[in-house]
Amino acid sequence: MTAPLVLVITSLEDVTADLVIAALNEREVPVARVDPADIGPDLAFGARIGPGASAWGGRLRTASREVELGEVAAVYYRRPTPYSARYGHLPAQQRDFAAAEARHGLGGILNHLHGATYVNHPGAVTTADFKPAQLQTAAQLGLTIPPTLVTNDIEAARKFAADHGPVIYKTFRGLPRDENGHTGAIWTQRADPESFDDALAVTAHLFQAEIPKTGDVRVTVVGRRVFAQQIAAPDGALDWRRGDWDQLLHAPITVPPVVEAALHSYLAAFSLVFGCFDFALIGDGDHSEDWVFIECNPNGQWGWLPDAGDITAAFADILSTTTEGGGAR
Repeated sequence: MTAPLVLVITSLEDVTADLVIAALNEREVPVARVDPADIGPDLAFGARIGPGASAWGGRLRTASREVELGEVAAVYYRRPTPYSARYGHLPAQQRDFAAAEARHGLGGILNHLHGATYVNHPGAVTTADFKPAQLQTAAQLGLTIPPTLVTNDIEAARKFAADHGPVIYKTFRGLPRDENGHTGAIWTQRADPESFDDALAVTAHLFQAEIPKTGDVRVTVVGRRVFAQQIAAPDGALDWRRGDWDQLLHAPITVPPVVEAALHSYLAAFSLVFGCFDFALIGDGDHSEDWVFIECNPNGQWGWLPDAGDITAAFADILSTTTEGGGAR
């Protein structure tokens, strides 16, 4: 039997995961890193289940090490490369078939390691990634949310703008990868109802009343620990993410107890251990009614924040405590 270990599932270029891996190494916690899209000569596996073995067991072999699946006590699930990238050289039907087989086979094993603690489980991330679910859950937990419309109906959009203008438009997801593998973003922007036309009917759109905000806040919750930073863009941009992140101004801010309690309830509702919450402030932030919930990224980035060192330690605490306990077996 080998020592319980942490399995980090992510791409090679993930610098955020690098921070947590370095912290675990300093604590001498066994760590193995794998990108499932490496399946092939650089990633081989054999998993078994059957009479007398009610949980998946076997080995995962990467270019640098072997992992006993039964000894994985915790999984830090970050941002693995899409399986489709592994098979991009194949014709479309073969590519889609091979990617789906890998996702349901290897992915199905990695997502169901018996007794392992997931931070976060990919299934929970998928469920919590839907903005309509986020807004409804936040509202049901007592958090203030902006008036929101999801629609493909031109008249509904025009009426919403007339009732709640000015309004903003935001996407549900980022832009997909292009033919060169590059991704992009469409930033939150003000919507002019005069521009609404038949193109709006093609797909779903998310409109919200623009919040007369005094500032933005990113709250990172890891387990029971809460880290909050007020963020300001020097140019006063509507969406602070669209500019140079190195130019952003940060200041720590205290989350009101009522809001903090709601954030923990929110994570529990989606079976999440960690989440990055975005709020707009409409006051000085001392009172819960000053905080307007915008969204929660269940697999968000945080390595750029001033308190990244403390956040890293919080992740390492959860993952290393799991291995010290031998996993929830």
